[in-house]
Amino acid sequence: MSFIQQSTKLITVLGELFFPPVCVSCGTHLFKNEMEICRMCIRRLPHTFFEKKPYDNAATALMWGRCKIESAYSLFFFRKGERVQQLLHDIKYRGNKKLGTELGRRIGKTVLKSAVDAFDAIIPIPLHPKKRRKRGFNQAEAIADGVGEVIRIPVNTYHVYRNTHTSTQTKKGRFERWENVEDIFSVRDKDALKNKHILLIDDVITTGSTLEACINQMTKIDGLKISVATIACASS
Repeated sequence: MSFIQQSTKLITVLGELFFPPVCVSCGTHLFKNEMEICRMCIRRLPHTFFEKKPYDNAATALMWGRCKIESAYSLFFFRKGERVQQLLHDIKYRGNKKLGTELGRRIGKTVLKSAVDAFDAIIPIPLHPKKRRKRGFNQAEAIADGVGEVIRIPVNTYHVYRNTHTSTQTKKGRFERWENVEDIFSVRDKDALKNKHILLIDDVITTGSTLEACINQMTKIDGLKISVATIACASS
């Protein structure tokens, strides 16, 4: 181990000794095998259990008649003002990339539980370069890294890209959201994705407009199948 590696390890150990990691949700100290969020808080969150019916759940139903997906996975139900929204904000607006990756690992575990799909690649919903520079990272990519680590499938950030910088979706209605994202995605080297099964990653499904816009561009590729995985899905 080099001097720099030894020094980095020592600084990390001292940092954890004087500033022990705490749960982002409840603030209690984390155990060694816990990362970012404690097991108790995870248990208290509103789990969807979509992995039990990956082809027929609230997320797949939201997309019926809009775009074609094979299956859908989400860890939790999303409701405004509740803990899941706070976690998503911690990732997206407070730059907690580690939390995104940890929850991505948990998504990966739920995907493995279903054992019904085999994927060729994981693709995170891309951010426009302007927004990525402003935010510092793409939250969907952080989540995808965690999923890929568990299911051992490569994360592909090349083939799908965002060609238009759009305003935030947060305060828009369903139709406004759809208008805001229509035709904002493009695909490079379509032949490379022919006859593949892609797991498309985003942080949350609310109206589904962003996913719909991306999927409808991708499904122009011959033989391409798409499944979706997110941290959360809006509760009906």
